[in-house]
Amino acid sequence: MAKDVLCEVNSCKYWAAGNHCAASSIYVVNNRSKQASNSDETDCKTFEPKI
Repeated sequence: MAKDVLCEVNSCKYWAAGNHCAASSIYVVNNRSKQASNSDETDCKTFEPKI
């Protein structure tokens, strides 16, 4: 399991200094009906906008 998860989406409420993700868990899904073959075909469902 990854110890450090990096994220550059600073508009997410889980974004932390140094481009780290501060979420307690991360949920990633395919964004197409077929099996993903590269990162462009996935989405992070953990994202929540910063308020």
